[in-house]
Amino acid sequence: MRRSTPRDRTHLGVTRSIYRPPWRIDVDVRQGVALPAPVASLARAIAAALDEVRAPAPASLGLILGDDRELAALNAEHMGHTGATDVLSFPLLAPSAFEVDAGSPDVPRPPGSRLHLGDIVVSVERAIDQASTGRGGQTGDVRWSAADELRLLVTHGTLHICGWDHATTSDERAMRALEQRLLGKHQAVSSGSPST
Repeated sequence: MRRSTPRDRTHLGVTRSIYRPPWRIDVDVRQGVALPAPVASLARAIAAALDEVRAPAPASLGLILGDDRELAALNAEHMGHTGATDVLSFPLLAPSAFEVDAGSPDVPRPPGSRLHLGDIVVSVERAIDQASTGRGGQTGDVRWSAADELRLLVTHGTLHICGWDHATTSDERAMRALEQRLLGKHQAVSSGSPST
């Protein structure tokens, strides 16, 4: 029996690569998943986070948009937790690869190829539910659009790929502040209005 991985392509509805130079975001939308936000908007949010943390480039990142069932299985297998979660990140590089002075990590690859940073798996079902029931946002008590919740989750997942964490109070404050800044920039770009 074959073991399932986050990049398992057997249950896909749509696969698409979006280029936001120097980034390639490989988006897999699972069959039956209806998106509340355009895929291009999610790719912009990911690219903005990668730019902000000065991730090694050129690089690719996988975004898998699934449902609660898929996230529950991954959460049990990889985290040892029961039940669905909203986002899981599977980084392929050590956090030190994203330090400002690290430069490009010494990873052998053919000339002209991209470094794969990792995969983010999001439960779109959970994002919609959290947003509509007032359990969204960074604090878990925000009622806003499902599109905003999804952008927050992909931004959060991208920062985890890049070595950011929220295990300590100071790390959480720094990560949340960066998310707010990134989402504010994205809102201004998306809506054409200044962020607040």
